[in-house]
Amino acid sequence: FFCRNLFTRKQSFSRFEKQNDVGWKLFGKVPLRENSQKDPKKIQKEYEEKTGRAHRPLSPKQNVRKNLDFEPLSTTALILEDRPANLPAKPAEEAQKHRQQYEEMVVQAKKRELKEAQKRKKQLEERCKLEDSIGNAVLTWNNEILPNWETMCCSRKVRELWWQGIPPSVRGKVWSLAIGNELNITHELYDICLARAKEKWRSLSTGGAEVECEDAGFSAADREASLELIKLDISRTFPNLCIFQQGGPYHDTLHSILGAYTCYRPDVGYVQGMSFIAAVLILNLDTADAFIAFSNLLNKPCQMAFFRVDHGLMLTYFAAFEVFFEENLPKLFAHFKKNNLTPDIYLIDWIFTLYSKSLPLDLACRVWDVFCRDGEEFLFRTALGILKLFEDILTKMDFIHIAQFLTKLPEDLPSEEFFASIAAIQMQSRNKKWAQVKRMLIFDNR
Repeated sequence: FFCRNLFTRKQSFSRFEKQNDVGWKLFGKVPLRENSQKDPKKIQKEYEEKTGRAHRPLSPKQNVRKNLDFEPLSTTALILEDRPANLPAKPAEEAQKHRQQYEEMVVQAKKRELKEAQKRKKQLEERCKLEDSIGNAVLTWNNEILPNWETMCCSRKVRELWWQGIPPSVRGKVWSLAIGNELNITHELYDICLARAKEKWRSLSTGGAEVECEDAGFSAADREASLELIKLDISRTFPNLCIFQQGGPYHDTLHSILGAYTCYRPDVGYVQGMSFIAAVLILNLDTADAFIAFSNLLNKPCQMAFFRVDHGLMLTYFAAFEVFFEENLPKLFAHFKKNNLTPDIYLIDWIFTLYSKSLPLDLACRVWDVFCRDGEEFLFRTALGILKLFEDILTKMDFIHIAQFLTKLPEDLPSEEFFASIAAIQMQSRNKKWAQVKRMLIFDNR
């Protein structure tokens, strides 16, 4: 047995050596012929003749799919292609059903395509109409209104145009004229204030800030307006735009205006929220003009009351607001009272930034347009317009959810609906207008 087994192994080993000289076909254990270097095309031709397949050049699609028995390339293929050869053919009923499904899909696809085309056409028409409207408004502002500002700014025609929104190309000019320059600030004064601010920043960087502030008798508000605090707020100003942050094109401009203002008004100093107001002005005006508008805007009674944190005057504004709140939205007013939701919870943030932080920027600019026309009254009218717009939602919320909602308003506010809600607010209570109600409340508090 042992000898026979050994003899068998010898024969196998001898056969392996012989076959290894010419190579084996992979997996097949079939020795190759002596001409192992035969041309691959010739081998392919012999294979096709042997299997009975005619040699035809493959198309690009066939070349991709040559190793696949079945590969549906689309939903159409799944429905209309016959089944692979190794599967039973489709019954006639199933094939008819698939054809009907395919035809229905084609019809639906055409409907969707037509609907999208109509939507795109409508959007294009609206865009063209808006562009024409803006173009005509620009011509009206430049050729008729701005050259005759003093006589036309209060006319009915101009007020109606104002409500529709000032075109961006003339917005800065209109804001500057509407805000005015009661403080008589010049470009040279801005340069002086900026130079003082830079000197102060150098002192802060060298560690001499405290001594300088104390020696100069600066107020606590001015000491708060340090370089670090301003830098921190600048980085949080319109972060989605990325133009006011470090390295952005308007970072230094915003920093300069805020720093110059703290030197111009050390009694007010820098207060959080100012950066948003300055940023909106920078987007519409040159640097020095933005500083002039910024300083005069903050000098208005309402802004000065809030930025100097005059508690008595702030409470007066809140009380006046509640008078018109109850007059216009009694149901929501009662709901807020029931939940102990006072105006300061949501109004402070809106007033401090003139809605530029709370509303989308384009919408905030439209609020600014009318604010420059109507003054502080429009800030509180806008607040009531927001509450009216979301009245149904707010009446179903509790204290926490109302506060959260009003702190972060929806970002997709439709402008026309928003301004229609503001227009529906009546700023008159018992035949008394905003200024009269506020004056009466101030007198009562005294």
